[in-house]
Amino acid sequence: MRLQSVFELSEPLASRMRPTRVEDLVGQQDILKSGSPLFRLLKAETRGAQSLLMWGPPGTGKTSITNVLVSASGRKLVQLSAISAGVKEVREVIERAKTDAELYNIETVLFLDEIHRFSKAQQDSLLPAVEAGWVTLVAATTENPSFSVISPLISRSLVVQLKALSDEDLTQVVKRALADESGFAGLVSIDTDAEAELVRLAQGDARRALTFLEALAFAAWEREARAEQAVINLDDFATALTDTPVRYDRDGDSHYDIISAFIKSVRGSDVDASVYWLARMIQGGEDPRFIARRLMILAAEDIGLADPQALVIATAAAQSVALIGMPEGRIALSEVTIYLALAPKSNSAYNAINRALEDVAAGLVVDVPPALRSSNYAGAASYGNGKGYKYPHDEPGAIVSQTYVDAAIASRNYYQPKNFGVESDKASLWERLKKIIRSK
Repeated sequence: MRLQSVFELSEPLASRMRPTRVEDLVGQQDILKSGSPLFRLLKAETRGAQSLLMWGPPGTGKTSITNVLVSASGRKLVQLSAISAGVKEVREVIERAKTDAELYNIETVLFLDEIHRFSKAQQDSLLPAVEAGWVTLVAATTENPSFSVISPLISRSLVVQLKALSDEDLTQVVKRALADESGFAGLVSIDTDAEAELVRLAQGDARRALTFLEALAFAAWEREARAEQAVINLDDFATALTDTPVRYDRDGDSHYDIISAFIKSVRGSDVDASVYWLARMIQGGEDPRFIARRLMILAAEDIGLADPQALVIATAAAQSVALIGMPEGRIALSEVTIYLALAPKSNSAYNAINRALEDVAAGLVVDVPPALRSSNYAGAASYGNGKGYKYPHDEPGAIVSQTYVDAAIASRNYYQPKNFGVESDKASLWERLKKIIRSK
């Protein structure tokens, strides 16, 4: 094979190097071991494999692993992408799967890529088939299923988290592509420094590593006057990769580490650090909707009643990002990040609900006081429902002395206000209100 003929192939290197055998799979060994849900897909004699939600960064093997395991098991694999498919296509697959199972005893695995792009109604259409076992659903997503997949579907599936590939895994991917007949068949090599830089830039993404490798190989071939062999070195990066993305999610946990650093910087009121970590996420290709959601949570959890406008502004920013998209959405994200970082901080609302939930979970359950019970149905009065209820608007200041909950609860002091921002006024207000409400 001549090197020129390799570059004349229309199929990209990443596609040509997609694994076809179990032994070709790289990384993810912790979720591929014997007895795992994924391993069960491989066993042809195991009927009714569990539906799975595969969650992980791009290029970590979600599609490849499914292809290899299902093909090796002899099951029928049907692939759909939520980008282009809809309910109609899903129903067609399900109907065909039911027929194949009834007439030919064939199990069907439906691989649905990018499931987070399906609406709630579209995801709902999968439930009957998953519940009845007409198909084994393997759904892939780069987003946390807790935010992007409906709860009924999560409860009927096992969530399998894939991590970004390690440097060693990516090095193995690169070496295989250089040596394999489907890749460069030994006609291209790479020096040690260039290999390390390629692995660094790939950021745990095998597909990105192969895409970069293909571009670097062509640059090296051109530099060496289209010789029959080429060696990639660091000089080729400036030619082939003029606008490489920043290092993000390289080690699998980086995605979580950077969002954690971002949230903690905003919580800690360091504006410059907050904006820097925001830039890292944006440049790294993070979904801006994910960033906006986290800022909404932070506004409620860490600022709360010290500045109630924070949640309003965070929500408005999230809506702006959804409406205008990127790159302009970065401006709204920057604005809300700076606002939240500079806002006074209070986690009193967060602590209040957590304390109350702990008590309820521990069994502290009391009856609704008779005066507060519903009296809007026939016969309610005979049970004493609503008797003695004082309508606050009939009293001066709309505040009355009244029992709203059992004394065991009233004494718990779930809400413990902080003296920051506008909440300092609420702290004194709550003390005055308690004296009136709980007076006898």
